[in-house]
Amino acid sequence: MNKKIIISLLALLAIGLLFQTHSYAEPLPSFNFSFGEEDEQPGTSALSLLLIITVLSVAPAILVLMTSFTRIVIVLGFVRTSLGTQQMPPNQVLIGLAMFLTFFIMAPTLGQVNEVALQPFLKGELTQTEALNKAAVPMKKFMFNQTREKDLLLFMEYTKTEKPETYEDIPITVLVPAYAISELRTAFQMGFMIFIPFLIIDMVVSSTLMAMGMMMLPPIMISLPFKILLFVLVDGWYLIVKSLLLSFNT
Repeated sequence: MNKKIIISLLALLAIGLLFQTHSYAEPLPSFNFSFGEEDEQPGTSALSLLLIITVLSVAPAILVLMTSFTRIVIVLGFVRTSLGTQQMPPNQVLIGLAMFLTFFIMAPTLGQVNEVALQPFLKGELTQTEALNKAAVPMKKFMFNQTREKDLLLFMEYTKTEKPETYEDIPITVLVPAYAISELRTAFQMGFMIFIPFLIIDMVVSSTLMAMGMMMLPPIMISLPFKILLFVLVDGWYLIVKSLLLSFNT
């Protein structure tokens, strides 16, 4: 009983000290956020805020489709699938490696964007529209160099876009999907080449087990160590990353 009384008194004392400290504390500074001009019609600021939130929500998807991330992460996924190691390496490791390789590959392009668009915009030399137009030029050049002409013509014919003189005249709405399907095709081609040596190991192990009459023994249990051994002996991660880097130098 005495313990309950002591605990209750301590709780009341703590609450009293909390309110006393709060009463003497300095008031928090107030912040006032506003969107748009003061003379805008009612509801315009809310609509602007909604548009900003929408753009921010789809920005990661846009950036993924406009960089080398798509090809890299698909090829790394094919490597793990062909090895048959289930969740090893984990998704976090593959995505992290793909992100850093993307930053490495896109560094020259992003450097141009920073030089011709971001820094002048921050200094007030360019408006927002001008900065976006200038930033799109290096990105268009990167995507155009990796896009097949067949894929580009597909979307240009669908939108009835006139044949541009240079890559700068290609609409971004046409170039991005064409670049995306070109990246998917290239990634699947690289994935097919990665599968071949491991498929041969699986076939040899399966044939050997059937010849020995061990039909109840799963071939994956026997072939997995050999596939990992082959991948390590040929320095597989080095070859995969090297192939990815060289594939963007075209």
